[in-house]
Amino acid sequence: MTEPTRADTIPANPFTQVPIEITISVGKARPLVRDLLRLKADSILPLDRRIDDPVELYIGDKLIARGELTELDGDQAGQLAVRLTEVVDLQNGL
Repeated sequence: MTEPTRADTIPANPFTQVPIEITISVGKARPLVRDLLRLKADSILPLDRRIDDPVELYIGDKLIARGELTELDGDQAGQLAVRLTEVVDLQNGL
C-alpha cells in the first residue's frame, strides 16, 4: 500500500483552485543613489548573493521555500525554474 501524497491530504476547499503569485528572490542590491542615477542599458548591478546560493520563495513577505535555479528541458527549453530544496509546512496557513 502506498502512502498518501501531500496533495491527497489537502482537504477539499474551493480556494485551492485560486492561483497565487510567488515571488522568487535571487538577491538584493544596495547601490548608492549616485550609482543608481548612472544606471543605463548594459549596466551591471551586483547582488548580495553568489550564483550558486539558494533563491528564496515568498508569498507576500512570508518566506515559504528555498531552492536552486534551474533550466527546463524539452518543449520548455530555456525556461527558468526553481528546484525546491526546503519547504515550510503550510498546513496551518501562511
